[in-house]
Amino acid sequence: MKIAAVIPARFNSTRFPGKPLALISGRPMIWWVHTQVKKVGRFDDVFVATDDDRIKNYCEENNIKVVMTSDQHPNHIFRIHEISELLNFDYYVCINGDEPMIEPQIIESILEPIKNGEKIFALNLMTAIKEPTQAIDFAKIKIVTDENGYGIYMSRSPVPYPRGSSLYKFKKYVGVECFTKEALDFYVGSPMSTLEKIEDIDHLRFIENGKKIKFIEVESETLSVDTPKDLDKVIDLICGKED
Repeated sequence: MKIAAVIPARFNSTRFPGKPLALISGRPMIWWVHTQVKKVGRFDDVFVATDDDRIKNYCEENNIKVVMTSDQHPNHIFRIHEISELLNFDYYVCINGDEPMIEPQIIESILEPIKNGEKIFALNLMTAIKEPTQAIDFAKIKIVTDENGYGIYMSRSPVPYPRGSSLYKFKKYVGVECFTKEALDFYVGSPMSTLEKIEDIDHLRFIENGKKIKFIEVESETLSVDTPKDLDKVIDLICGKED
């Protein structure tokens, strides 16, 4: 069984252009993510998937395996699919290029169902929200699952609404996903779904079409960098750890 780790890195982010090369303690964010992913010992290979020569050149100069992909992809799942057409693996684990503080053991936890022999279509990680402002932050995607951990809904709004009880912790998406080739082929071969358009959340295409995504809850303090303000927080945290 072969498992690839793929780190999508797009330069022209709408909210934060040039994000993969933004410096954190003197090194680009893509270096921090790649370094964390390489600490996971269960991947057969680790690639950065980009559409930009600046990112490609940095990777090549720093001995990071990189694959150039189309600059026409609407999202990262299409980019991972292109990798799956070029390189043959059983599973493709996507680690978002904006998660510089992702812990190796958190990344590895997405492989547990595979290790246990479960039949997998797609997997995601989620964690409980501890900072109240993140519950209303539209950039942090909230997740609702059934009793078996399969996704029922994903939203930028705080769901579920705590009307009957406040004894609930909101769960948010963590930027680690695992796809089979079947899942990738289904996604790129299907039209954008209605809720996906409304919420602007890629994975709703699976859920709306009755495809099961399993969510694994982890204890993670990771912080995705969606804006320059997020980058400032990460710099403070990383520099604090180094002191």
